Amino acid sequence: MSCLLIIDVQNDFMKDGSLEVENANDIIKPINDIRNNCSFDLVALSKDWHPENHISFASTHNKKPYDSIITKSNNTQLLFPDHCIQNTKGSEINKDLIVKDKDIIINKGLDKEVDSFSSFYDNDKKSKTELHDILKKHSIVNVYICGLATDFCVLASCLDSVSCGFKTYFIEDCSKGVSKNGTDQSLQKMKDNGIIFINSLDLIQNKNN
Repeated sequence: MSCLLIIDVQNDFMKDGSLEVENANDIIKPINDIRNNCSFDLVALSKDWHPENHISFASTHNKKPYDSIITKSNNTQLLFPDHCIQNTKGSEINKDLIVKDKDIIINKGLDKEVDSFSSFYDNDKKSKTELHDILKKHSIVNVYICGLATDFCVLASCLDSVSCGFKTYFIEDCSKGVSKNGTDQSLQKMKDNGIIFINSLDLIQNKNN
């Protein structure tokens, strides 16, 4: 039993978004190709779904984007431009991405006081989304992960997927990172944790054999 988990393909991370990931729009076609040519038992899409004045917003702290603060739980919080505020256009999944009625949407980052890169847990690991329970309910074994951004939310979701006991695949050409250095480090961390690398063409071919 397999799940395709698509991370944060939202307008604010796409071209001209408030937190644009370079070449993010390039991942839409290969993701759609997978959806058109592969069958999964479950497809889930995560969304950053932040309230106003979220802890990750530089504006909340009167600081500049990419400054950092120390949170109440003594974690370092990198600060970003305001992004993916609930019920704004920027928070919407990009219109060019295939989304079906039966797909499951996982909202994350709802707590104003703690960020949530992973689709499974918040950054403090004190609260979780419904994703893990949904995957267990559907007897999922294999989780295929892609989206934005490789060095933040994709990495965190991949690592938590492994820690939750799922065989985890990272779809390389369906993901983009924020920085080359951060992406390179993230890819190495994925490899060190046993995450399997695959691309969309191989996935389509394997699913059809």
